[in-house]
Amino acid sequence: QVQLVESGGGLVQAGGSLRLSCVVSTRLIMFSVNAMGWYRQYPAKERELVATISSGGSTDYADSVKGRFTISRDKNRLYLQMNSLKPEDTAVYYCNVKLNSQNYWGQGTQVTVSS
Repeated sequence: QVQLVESGGGLVQAGGSLRLSCVVSTRLIMFSVNAMGWYRQYPAKERELVATISSGGSTDYADSVKGRFTISRDKNRLYLQMNSLKPEDTAVYYCNVKLNSQNYWGQGTQVTVSS
């Protein structure tokens, strides 16, 4: 009933920028979005929070990305603007939405930052 389609990942040099986009589609008539966010996962590591935005518009960021990443929302699209990228940002990034208190995930998109 809910699908998340991500785009914008790719290869970028250190110091560069990328903008991730997530399109959320649902056939539900009535629903409540609790929160939306971006997560990332390194090899052999658990998925970790990068940034979230609540239904009220409040945002939260991991310490490692504060001042460099910006999460935003526009209708059914979720964005992650990533500036001043570092090689340590290399990971698979996942879009997430909490809808009716249930988690939904995108397929993941690879972000690779070269030195």
